[in-house]
This record gives sequence, C-alpha cells and structure tokens, in this order.
Amino acid sequence: MPNNGTIIKVSGPLVVARGLDGTRIYDMVRVGRYKLFGEVVEIRGEEYFIQVYEETEGLGPGEPVYPTGSAFSVEVGPGLIGAIYDGIQRPLDTINRLHGNYIVRGIEQPPLDRKKKWHFYPLKNIGDDVVPGDVIGYVQESKLVRHMIMVPVNVKGRLSIIEEKDGTIEDIIAIVETDTGTKELTMLQRRPVRNPQKVNKKQQTTVPLVTGQRIIDTFFPITKGGVACIPGPFGSGKTVIQHQLSRWADADIIVYVGCGERGNEMTEVLIDFPVLKDPKTGEPLMERTVLIANTSNMPVAAREASIFTGITIAEYYRDMGYSVALMADSTSRWGEAMREMSGRLEEMPGEEGFPTYLSSRLAGFYERAGNVICLGSDERQGSLSVIGAVSPPGGDFSEPVTQSTLRVVKAFWGLDDRLASQRQFPAINWLASYSLYQDVVDEYAIANIHKDWKAYRVKAMGILQKESELEELVRLVGIDSLSPKDRLLMDVARMIREDFLYQNAYDLRDTYTSLRKQFLMLAVIIGFYDKANELLQSNVELGMILSISSLSDIAQMRFIPEESLGEFDKLETKMMRELVALTSK
Repeated sequence: MPNNGTIIKVSGPLVVARGLDGTRIYDMVRVGRYKLFGEVVEIRGEEYFIQVYEETEGLGPGEPVYPTGSAFSVEVGPGLIGAIYDGIQRPLDTINRLHGNYIVRGIEQPPLDRKKKWHFYPLKNIGDDVVPGDVIGYVQESKLVRHMIMVPVNVKGRLSIIEEKDGTIEDIIAIVETDTGTKELTMLQRRPVRNPQKVNKKQQTTVPLVTGQRIIDTFFPITKGGVACIPGPFGSGKTVIQHQLSRWADADIIVYVGCGERGNEMTEVLIDFPVLKDPKTGEPLMERTVLIANTSNMPVAAREASIFTGITIAEYYRDMGYSVALMADSTSRWGEAMREMSGRLEEMPGEEGFPTYLSSRLAGFYERAGNVICLGSDERQGSLSVIGAVSPPGGDFSEPVTQSTLRVVKAFWGLDDRLASQRQFPAINWLASYSLYQDVVDEYAIANIHKDWKAYRVKAMGILQKESELEELVRLVGIDSLSPKDRLLMDVARMIREDFLYQNAYDLRDTYTSLRKQFLMLAVIIGFYDKANELLQSNVELGMILSISSLSDIAQMRFIPEESLGEFDKLETKMMRELVALTSK
C-alpha cells in the first residue's frame, strides 16, 4: 500500500502533495481532513498533483492525503438503471433521502444498493468453461432491461458452482476454477474509467439510429455505433434536441450526462424523465435510463469525471449486447475544465488557452463509440452511439473545441440561432450540416423503406440549396422578377422547410416520425413539385397551381398518426386529381 502524503499547496481544485510514494498516475486519493475525492494527474519528482472533484475551500498545507492504491473506477451491476449520479458516481437520490438537499463534502455513499435482493437466473451449468465477457446469467433489472451478469475480464476457467438464488450484489453466485485457484463471482464489478473496455472486434455500422427527427433521419442521419456533435450558440436548442433524442432514439439504453450544464436544465431532465413514457412499451423512460448530473455550480474538475463515468457505464451495457446511446451535454464545459486545470498545472497553453492535448483527449472519448462484437461470444453484438453537444462562445464554429470535435465525429448538426429565432425547430442549418453515414443509411432505407429514398432526399436537398442561391436575387430585385419555374421552386422549398423540416416537440403526433412516414411526407412534396413543373411546361399559370386545396392538406400532413399512414395515399390521389384538372381549364 502506498504511503500517506501531506498537502504542500492548494490552488482551487488543484492540490499538490508530497510523500505519496508508491502512488501511480490516475490513482484515486482522499484529500485533507474532509477526505475529499481526488485523482493524481501529474507526478513531478516527489510532488504529486491531485485533481480534486469536490470544493477545496478550507484545505491548507500540512493536512494528510490518503492513497487508495487503485485507479478511478465505477461500480457496475444491477441497480444502475433509473439511478441519478453525480460526476464521481455518488447516488444523488440516495444522498438526498439520507442527508438532505445538499451534498456534504467528503460524503461517501455506495453507488449501488448493497441491501436490495435480486433474483439471479443462471444461463450456464456446472462444468461449463467460461472466458472473460461470457454471460453466466441475468437478473431482471427493470421492466425493460434484462441485466446480463458477465465474467470479469481477468477470469478464465471452469464453473464449479452456479445456482439460481435471491441475493444482493455482493453475494456469491458462482465459483470458477482457474489455473491459479478459485475465483468467486458476484453481481458487482468495478471498472476503471480512463481506458476503453476490451471487445472482440469493432465492425462497420450498418443500421441507422432512428431518432424520429425528420431533418436528422432523412438528411443528416447517424448509425448505431456512430458519433455526432451538435454545436450551436446559446439558446439555439442543443439541450432540447438531446432531450428529444433521449426520448425517441432507437436505443435500448440511454445514458444522459449533464456536464457543466445549468441547474434548471438538469432539473427539467430529472422531473420529466420519470414521468415520460417509453414510446415502444409505454413504461416510464427511466426504466432504461441512467442520469449523471454535474451542474455548472459543481466543482469544475468533476466535469471530466462525469464524462468518463458516463461512457464507462454505457460500455458496460454495450457489452451485454444492447444498443446504447450516450448524450453528453456539453463537451465545451469539459474543455473549459481542462483549460482551467491545465493553467493551474502551468502547462504550455495551446490555441485560446486550451491545453495542447485537447484534441487527443476529445478523440479518446469519441473513439470509445462503435458497433462491436462483445467479449465472450461472437454472436453477441452491441453498439455505443455518442452524441455530444458543443457550446462555442458566440456561435463561433472555428473555436478549438468545435474544430477538435469535428476531426473525429462523422455527423455534424450545426445549429443556427437565426433559425431558432424564427421558431424553426430543430434549428439545424441544412446548408452547414453534414453526415458521413449518409450512404450507409441510404442503402438501408432503399432496402427496407422504399427504392426512391435516396432520389427524393437528393432532390429535396437540391431544392433547398437552389433556394439559398435565389434568395440573394430576390432580396435585390424582388420575387416577381423570377421565372415561374424559380418561383415554384421557392414555394416548394418553403413547403420542405415548414411542412417537413419543422417539427413540434410538444405535439404527440409530430414529435416522433418513423422512417416510413418521413418518406411518405417527402414523396408528397416531391410529387407535387414534379407534376407542377409539367403543368408549367403546358402553360398552366403558377397561380392556379398554387391555389389547389390540397396544399393546405400538405401543410397538415405531419399530424397524420403513425397508425393511419394510408391517409397519404388519399392525399396524393386528391392532389394529383386537382393538378390534372388544371389542364382542362
């Protein structure tokens, strides 16, 4: 066991100590008379630089530092689902119940309930050989989640005991005979947060992560195991989009990390999620959600801890074979914490004062996403999708955190405060955003939704881009100077923006749209555009085309329920009948 140390300097969240002989980099320590949580982030000779995850007010030189001899780790096991943790995995709901509304410095509370009993169902038999990552049984953690109990990464051998039983997470459920002796297995494991968990193989992502948000799924999609970022200025809707994705994304497990966000936004999450219903099952959304709350008034160093705590828990459920989506809101606050700690460590600053390792640290986080074949079985596959919000000051996308993030993500959903001020939700700028998953999703949609998916998407995006080019001309000389064909294009572009891209998050009929309905909505608009162009060539006046009654039905088509998609056939038939009738007039 390493030696106890002594504080020699305190600088905000940074504490310098001596005498911690035997302590390694990234080991956890307890600091001062309050035994605050800290992590060794740098060692210079005999001086140990400690990043403290709690308020250091009142600490001073001469106070003791107690080493733990282990790296910063999180507890994983039954009981994670529905829990609310702070950045260092202290259960906030339990602390609130036992100690009141405020977190006392140095307070220690087990992340998982040691007294609750779970019913363990074995899936292996005595005498079976097991390897790291093998599933030996399960417990029903919630109504929506079957929690797989896996063999730890350092255990390999033959089961000598395994039994179905009711027990706590610390009770022995199986014993493995290994080459070096016996190993007792429980439902509880500890996983270090700094390094990604081992997998058998990472593979190409081929299935879209359906979010129900039309501008994302149709124009800028993400796949299961993909990575995306949502940069945008204050008030442009980053948090609202992440709330929507948490509610509606086609993922089995949601891990939501509020990293340095305003307290009222996290409060909204904590109040809404327990009462929201899962769209697939009708059960409360918290039955498949883990929340990590690290608000802006909490210690700045804990922002980094919250990010790594969240992704380690997400990896744990991915290893069970689940599709997991991690929402990080926002990584800019994490970058600011890195900048503050780097300054206190007197490191050489990089661009805009951020540390020179900003890019590598962000890349290391996002690269932990992916679609994988899990340890233990080639048949068990899981995915971890990471969606991070970025809050560039003043909406400047050229700042270091945004640029470093863009180097590693494949989907960029750039928010525009101008669109937000026009009440266009989601306020994703369709001319500035992109997705490198587009070809994969197009291939999936052509095979599973409709053969014309890609053709209609490309045509709709071309209309929006042409509208942007014509807007400058319209501002100079007015819309009446345009040809009828260009005026028709401007009207159809408005239909795409207002009737397709705009989505009301508070209307249950419009807040979620399946891929099938998205295609049908776009097909109606493109069908109108193609037929109207034919009529213009037949000398039908544009005013007559734009006066048909079906256009009001198109404006309301987003309210057609998912179970009544046959209404789109009626709408298209009515629209075509009215357009064809114009030729006789």
